[in-house]
Amino acid sequence: MKALAGKRIVVTRPKGQAEGLIALIRQEGGEALGIPALEIHPLTDKRAFADFARRLESFDLAVFVSRNAVERGLELLGAQPWPARLRVAAVGQGSRAALEERGFDRVIAPGAQPDSEALLALPEMAAVKGKRIAILRGDAGRELLGEELGKRGASVEHVACYRRVRPEAGDLAGVWARGVDAVTVSSSEGLANFLDMLGADAAARFARVALFVPHPRVAEDAARRGLGKAIVAGPGNAEMAAALVAYFGAAR
Repeated sequence: MKALAGKRIVVTRPKGQAEGLIALIRQEGGEALGIPALEIHPLTDKRAFADFARRLESFDLAVFVSRNAVERGLELLGAQPWPARLRVAAVGQGSRAALEERGFDRVIAPGAQPDSEALLALPEMAAVKGKRIAILRGDAGRELLGEELGKRGASVEHVACYRRVRPEAGDLAGVWARGVDAVTVSSSEGLANFLDMLGADAAARFARVALFVPHPRVAEDAARRGLGKAIVAGPGNAEMAAALVAYFGAAR
């Protein structure tokens, strides 16, 4: 019997980013329930980005915080050529791969640990005094990266490439009532949105549901929200699927 046979597993990644994990869950016999806890929307006002694009040559480094930032940011730039002197950095391997797929080389990115702390620890991010750095991201996000680079003497500008929106709950209550064995989330924001979508007593509803997260920071956030101990799987599809298989396979 396959490890995930009979298990109902919620995948909360945005549409367009959940299919890989859903396929892996189904390969192991599980029932994957795609319920996005985050939607990626285009900017409603592109004037600030257009201003950034006009000044692109003036920056020394562009940091992309996610694959969405790569895809939406370059889409907004359109046919505008990328300055040869402007280096690029990525917070994680997904955004690094997205940049490399689009022809960028020498991408500055951390290895195993995909977060701002790991990027900041790289030697390329140490001597940034006097440098102009653009951080391409959604319309909000963690401030740690920009704050720390600013402390190191860089001039930092946050550039919104897309909007992040919490979806409507839809039939989540009905799905939950029919039984859920596990929930996978990809960020603290996604977790917060999912709990809001779940409604009153959301934390109590997790009493018999395993929560899988990509990073210890998200696990800590889950604990603060009263969800108990989350299982840290890693950010990739294969890592998340392997954690699910290990957890439910050992329980049989």
